[in-house]
Amino acid sequence: MRLAADVVVIGGGATGSGIVRDCAMRGYKAILVERGDLGHGTSARFHGLLHSGGRYVVADPHSGAECAEENAILKRIHADAVEATGGFFFQIEGDDEEFADKFIEGAKIANLPFQEITAAELLKREPRCNPKATRVMEVEDGTIDGWQLVWGACRSAEAYGAQILTYHQVTGIEVSGGRASAVQCRNRKTGEEVVIDAGFIINASGPWAGQVAALAGCHDVNVIPGRGVMVAMSHRLVNSVVNRLVKPADGDIIVPVHTVCIIGTTDVKVDDPDNLELPRSEVQKMLDAGELMVPGFRESRAVHAWAGARPLIKDDRVSASDTRHMSRGMAILDHETRDGVAGMLTIGGGKLTTYRLMAKNITDVMVDKLGDDRPCLTATEPVPGSEDGKNYHVSHRLREREEDRLEDQIICECELMSRKMFTKLLQDNPEASFDDLRRQLRLGMGPCQGGFCSLRATGIACSEGKWSADHATAALRLFLKNRWIGLWPILSGEQLRQAALDNWIISGTLNVDHLPASEEVVL
Repeated sequence: MRLAADVVVIGGGATGSGIVRDCAMRGYKAILVERGDLGHGTSARFHGLLHSGGRYVVADPHSGAECAEENAILKRIHADAVEATGGFFFQIEGDDEEFADKFIEGAKIANLPFQEITAAELLKREPRCNPKATRVMEVEDGTIDGWQLVWGACRSAEAYGAQILTYHQVTGIEVSGGRASAVQCRNRKTGEEVVIDAGFIINASGPWAGQVAALAGCHDVNVIPGRGVMVAMSHRLVNSVVNRLVKPADGDIIVPVHTVCIIGTTDVKVDDPDNLELPRSEVQKMLDAGELMVPGFRESRAVHAWAGARPLIKDDRVSASDTRHMSRGMAILDHETRDGVAGMLTIGGGKLTTYRLMAKNITDVMVDKLGDDRPCLTATEPVPGSEDGKNYHVSHRLREREEDRLEDQIICECELMSRKMFTKLLQDNPEASFDDLRRQLRLGMGPCQGGFCSLRATGIACSEGKWSADHATAALRLFLKNRWIGLWPILSGEQLRQAALDNWIISGTLNVDHLPASEEVVL
């Protein structure tokens, strides 16, 4: 199959989704290609923090200012993906008090909204925080659902005529006459080869940007993946984002996200973003750090651990292995001036909070190179579903279920997912895997980690005639395999008992490992 577009965007994370939306809103015919599902990579593997900018005001006030500005914009245009929890940076007895003074100085330079409050006020609002807190800064941190954000941006792009091709892996980039002219893809579900003739190509593939650029003969794009390990706890130990008021370190943020809270993160250089280890030592480091911020943290139940890879651009000011202190700022590479390949740009670095700004900046570069005059429109128009401007609250699904509880079966008690929610999405996406559905519905992301709801969902998919028994079994096996990756590093105490119960049900009672499953299911 051969397609054509003014712009081809490679990468379906937050940045790529923002770029395809920006391009479409400026009137370009745009196509996005992504080798997996939307938000399948880095944008799905973070701690859910919508930065106030406070984390960066000491070392990089410019990045802090960008975060503060984009924080306010995202609360408007992605209202349904944001919970405006607020946040605190606090010191504990023995911490460097001079850092708090530097924070205040940097926050003023960055024009960051903040106020210093008393430790007593912190403990009144977040009583589980360490009672040895001393100095406290209140900021406008929030939490954001990365999948909801990415899908919202892509639905907006589609409304402007963009085409979104998931499960299309880029296999080559054609260069003709010194210009990138087409993107070669393979549909991973059907095996079909697709070629997209492109007026311009934007590489927004995050930690994989170097690999993609090399397909066009643009080598030595130094994107250094920085692995970060995060751990989700079984419930919200805090209802606001809490941060240590110290120089950024491992495990110094706890973020309440939907029904759980997440602590993050480590920062270790890795070679391959497709192979991210989950060292038990790093998981233990997160739990120790959580105990210091919220006493009793270790006594709570950890339900899942995972790792993401930051797309850091090599910073010559620091060691190549020191990803903690590399700049979080964005970097745009023009392959015409850098490699002699016109019509192609690469973007790296940045943060999910600044995804819209990153998209604006690289699209501005493309527009300038094309000699057009098309301004950015993304800062004011809400994405579909956010038109009312109301940010979600943790209890939003409970309110919905109270309205339909007598007519619609709940199949996931942890995340209050109903049968109709599941069957409608499955009908709209008949080729979706359980993990694809999870990313939009949060299926299996609560305390049981899919031990009960995944089995119910499998039965419903069969009873509704959407999947054959063989296909459903293969989909269930793959889903449980992927859930297990994040379970083994935290198997102890109550989590071990839950995992044992799930295993007895799935492998013992249902004998899932030996059921026929002839079809391949793509993650």
